[in-house]
Amino acid sequence: MYPNYKEGAMVSRRELLHKVGTIGLASGISSVAIPAMIAGGAAGRTSAETASDEVYWREIQQAFTLDRTFINLNNGFASPSPRVVHEALKRYLDLSNEAPYTYMAQMLEPGIESVRRGIAAEADCDAEEIAITRNSSEALQIAQLGIDLKPGDEVIITNQDYGRMITTWEQRVRRDGIKLTKISFPVPVPGGHAELAARIEAAITPRTRVIHFCHITNLTGQIFPVQRIARMARARGIKTIVDGAHAFAHFPYSLRELECDYYGVSLHKWLLAPIGNGFLYVRRENIRSTWSLQPALPALDDNIRKFEEIGTHPAANHNAVAEALKFHQAIGCERRAARMRYLRARWQDRLEKLPTVKILTSRDPAQSCGLAMFTVAGIPAEKISRQLWDKHRIVAISIVHPEFEGIRVTPNIYTTLDEIDTFAEAVERIVRAESRDPA
Repeated sequence: MYPNYKEGAMVSRRELLHKVGTIGLASGISSVAIPAMIAGGAAGRTSAETASDEVYWREIQQAFTLDRTFINLNNGFASPSPRVVHEALKRYLDLSNEAPYTYMAQMLEPGIESVRRGIAAEADCDAEEIAITRNSSEALQIAQLGIDLKPGDEVIITNQDYGRMITTWEQRVRRDGIKLTKISFPVPVPGGHAELAARIEAAITPRTRVIHFCHITNLTGQIFPVQRIARMARARGIKTIVDGAHAFAHFPYSLRELECDYYGVSLHKWLLAPIGNGFLYVRRENIRSTWSLQPALPALDDNIRKFEEIGTHPAANHNAVAEALKFHQAIGCERRAARMRYLRARWQDRLEKLPTVKILTSRDPAQSCGLAMFTVAGIPAEKISRQLWDKHRIVAISIVHPEFEGIRVTPNIYTTLDEIDTFAEAVERIVRAESRDPA
């Protein structure tokens, strides 16, 4: 990316750090105080105990700068960053703008290595298997387009994979003559993980080369048994690509234990990093055989950094991820997951009492977390979404899939109980009003 960043430096790293610190003091933001305060508030208590502690979560909610005139339940798109993360982004951008080559390319860009190590530690994998990307789509497309496939080779996906990823495979069908097999599964899945694994296994043929699936789907929040599928695939010489866009920092897991070959993540969703951040995990043995999305020098053939060759780009985005990691770790992933399940149960308990409402997401904590979907018989999902916004200033998106439709609900750790209750009450009103409407 910046192959000459070590040459001809015009400022020392100490001088740069002094400038960063000065700007930080001027902004009144302490990158140490906020995470320390959050960690101290939960000391000695279990995740279940803190999940319903509104005093604790109120402290976290105040770490965000938000527009509270509406309720945002579409954090599955991208979440606001905490103030400390956003201020870090602005500091780095200000410095970069003073002298792009000197400050950004030479001094700030090497910070990507600290971010790489931080992500690897949190994900439990080798830092030399982590490439920093701009989002999960880019990460996954590196794998999808980088694996050598011949005409007639088969790829298995699900029809609930993210649309951009399906489009990418469909382009390979047109360009390379591969065969694409899409499996279907009900929502929620009656047979759970065993049924999901069995449906994929049943689609395998001697020509299958790749299995691509979500760790947790972006539609209903169904969690897949990644390790089980990865082991089944590896035993047959099949590569696995896992879409983890909604998984990292949403609920705890270890990449080593998942045992997949490729894993793509968006960091601007649940980690709360600045928009435009993601990472790709590539199992070390696959790095050489996987082509980079943009060409890299042959010297990088075995180097995970070959997947980061995108030309000039802001260092501020990825460097601010370091602050997002600290904020996340102060809370703890187990604690965050418990809170997300608590918030989901809060609205689900109310809405499932309505006779026309069906929850399309399993309550089993092994199969779901904070992302969930519901549908209302007789009322189009788009109509509900529109009324939530027009009448109640609530953002919750409608999703229409060929096999089902519903409202996806994705709160985050800054979401208050009052906001969850306001949402549930609004849905109740809409359902009652529609049931009285003869039209």
